[in-house]
Amino acid sequence: MSNAASGLPIGRGLLYLTVAGAAWGTGGAAASLVYRASDMGPVALSFWRCAGGLLLLLAARLLLRPRPRHTERPRLRPRTTLLRIGITGLGLAVFQTAYFAAVEATGLAVATVVTLGAGPVLIALGARLTMGERLGRGGTAAVIGALAGLTVLVLGGEGATVRPWGVALALVSAAGYSVMTLLTRWWGRDGGADASSTTVGAFAVTTLCLLPFGLTEGLVPHTAELAQVVALLTYIAAIPTALAYALYFAGAAVVRSATVSVIMLLEPVSAAVLAVGLLGERLTAATLVGTLLMLGSVAGLAVAETRGGAESSREAPEEESAPV
Repeated sequence: MSNAASGLPIGRGLLYLTVAGAAWGTGGAAASLVYRASDMGPVALSFWRCAGGLLLLLAARLLLRPRPRHTERPRLRPRTTLLRIGITGLGLAVFQTAYFAAVEATGLAVATVVTLGAGPVLIALGARLTMGERLGRGGTAAVIGALAGLTVLVLGGEGATVRPWGVALALVSAAGYSVMTLLTRWWGRDGGADASSTTVGAFAVTTLCLLPFGLTEGLVPHTAELAQVVALLTYIAAIPTALAYALYFAGAAVVRSATVSVIMLLEPVSAAVLAVGLLGERLTAATLVGTLLMLGSVAGLAVAETRGGAESSREAPEEESAPV
C-alpha cells in the first residue's frame, strides 16, 4: 500500500496527516496564550510562525541529511522546481492571511466554518475534475458528516455574526488551501516532488509575503512576560508549523486530496479538546457531538483510503503485464 511514485506507504501518509492535523490544533491554543500575554497581532504572529519554522526546517536539513537513495527518481528542471515552490508558498500565504482577515471581519466561528467547510468541497470537486479522483458514496457521506460535525462544533451554542466581507475572505482562504492541497497531490503522483524542499521553499516564499504586512502591524510585541511569549512562539514555530507542515506535504502527496482535506479537520477537534482541558472552557453538548461526528468521518475515510491503496497494489501487477 504505497504510492508508486514516492514510495511512501499510504498508511504512513495517513499517520503523517493525522499528526499534522492534531498539531495544527495546538497552535490555536498557543496563539491564545500569546494574545493574553502581549499585544502581538495575528499577522505578526503568522510571520514569526513562518520565519521560525523556516529556520528550524533549514537547521533540520543541515543536521539530518538524507542518505542517498539507489532508486531512480525523475529530476525536475530548476525552473519547474522554483515554479512549484512559488505557487505553494503563495497558496500558503493566501490561506493564512485571508483566514486571519476573515476572523477579524466576521469572527472566529464563522471564519473557521466557512474556510474549513468550503475546503473539502472545493478540493473534492477539483480532484474529480483534474485527477479523476472519486469519493464514492461512503466518501461523500464521510465528507458530509465531517462538515456537519464542524458546523456543530464551532457554531453550536454561540451567537455568531455573519458578515459578507468576512465570508468572502474565508472563501479566498479556502481557495488558497485547496490549490495548495491539489497541487501537492498532483505533483506527488509523478514522483518528482521533494516534500522537504517544497516545505522549506514554501515557507521562504510565505515569510517574504507576510513581511510587509507584519511590519505594518508591528513585529515586536509589548509585553511584561517576554520569556513566556518567546517560549510560546518557539513552540508554534516548531510543532504546529515546521513539524506539522513537513508531515502535511509528505502525506498530501500520496493520499487522495479529498481525504486530506477531511483529515485536516482534526485541527478544530484538537483545538476544542485543548480549549476545554487547558484553557478552562466549558464542555458543551455541541463540542461533544461535533467532535464525535468529525472523528467518525475521519476514521471512515482513513479506512476507505487504506482499502483503496490495497486494491490498487493488487491490481498493479495485472496492469503491468497487460499487452501494450
